[in-house]
Amino acid sequence: MLRFLRKEEKPLLDLIVGLSRRWISSGNGKNNKVMSFGDGSHGALGLPPSLIGMGSHAYEPTPIPGLPPDVSSVAAGHYHSLAVTSQGEVWAWGRNHEAQLGRGPLSPRETWIEPKKVEGLNQVRVQATFASGVISTAIGEDSSLWVWGKSKRGQLGLGKGITEAVLPAKIEALAGEEIVKVSLGWGHALALTKDGKLFGWGYYADGRIGKMGKDLESSPLDSSSEILKPAEQIPSAMLEVAEKMVLKAIEQEKDMPIIWEPCLIEELRDVEVIDIACGLDHSLVLCRDGTLLSGGSNVYGQLGRKLHNLGLVPVDTSFCPTSVASGLGHSLAICQIPSSEVRGDRPSIVSWGWNLNSQLGREGPEDQPLVVEGLTGEIPISVSGGRTHSLSLTSKREVWVWGCGRNGRLGLGSSTDETEPMLIEYLEGSEVLQAVSGFDHNLVLTAE
Repeated sequence: MLRFLRKEEKPLLDLIVGLSRRWISSGNGKNNKVMSFGDGSHGALGLPPSLIGMGSHAYEPTPIPGLPPDVSSVAAGHYHSLAVTSQGEVWAWGRNHEAQLGRGPLSPRETWIEPKKVEGLNQVRVQATFASGVISTAIGEDSSLWVWGKSKRGQLGLGKGITEAVLPAKIEALAGEEIVKVSLGWGHALALTKDGKLFGWGYYADGRIGKMGKDLESSPLDSSSEILKPAEQIPSAMLEVAEKMVLKAIEQEKDMPIIWEPCLIEELRDVEVIDIACGLDHSLVLCRDGTLLSGGSNVYGQLGRKLHNLGLVPVDTSFCPTSVASGLGHSLAICQIPSSEVRGDRPSIVSWGWNLNSQLGREGPEDQPLVVEGLTGEIPISVSGGRTHSLSLTSKREVWVWGCGRNGRLGLGSSTDETEPMLIEYLEGSEVLQAVSGFDHNLVLTAE
């Protein structure tokens, strides 16, 4: 059942939201360090072979060479990474098949692993970046939104039929709006303004960006357990079936339902939104009054509700969420938990959805939002989800991880899966400012 925030709790909500957001802009010093760990197959770690060997993976947080010392925030796409400096510059490294590094069309592939400054942003001082699998975005200090990469699903938001921006391009449809956050899914995008308005664009099947005044339809390429699994985890016979299913679905999607430019989400016109998160093909929208909405695919229970209506519908939870995040097929929220629910009246992480490798970090029904008990006593200030793992940064500036450990993506020195949160001891003694997950890799920003 949906629990609306009581009037006397709203100051507490403001306090927690403020705490969870301040870390994003806290790294404005001149001696910060970015570390990475996990799968480096596509160069998203930014680490040369001399540091990680021929396996291309890092099993513990490893400093990335070649970045300026004044990095103030980082962002992780599926297979690439972004960093913003205190001077408003953006650096990028990793996969560039879709031009998501912003380096121009002639960038040699062997250089993709090296962090380099994004071209074409000299006219704007950037304050934040966000990324998906094929798109990168940057918010300027003037609140302008810039995008680059390739997407046939309208995720660029630059106008009808525009599927490529090799260098950063400004989204003119959002001119005049004070954009503070962007979240990107498989083919859809959400943008939140300072005054709580929500805009959506891209692939809109299943109501993942609201009704948008359109007749909603289900996606022919909805997530399934075989589509989302890494190929190495699928038996060969099942892999062939999964590949055929994907090819058939892609053929069906030639006439995809697409919104080519950002549009105000009409059903939320009179609602103040305070946080957003996009998974592969679902969305989470947190409203100021404490309402948490979800929309899109519910194959794994990632919507957290029994009502499977298309569009943005309240999640079935009695908890009071203060911020949200999403992995590829699972959902995460920092919630204020009543003392009767968990020892100590403190913020806790709640999870639901896909749990192939214990990325929910807890037992119980996967389609129901439940507390990650292993973090009891810790105060989470941010949470992030990858393909099959999750991580959280606490008020002690510690990083806790759980889920799939393959190729070191938990940073614990092994490939072992962890069913409940584990502390990354390697980072003890470091002042961690930010910790984020990409698809199978992670970035950590620390202050020296």
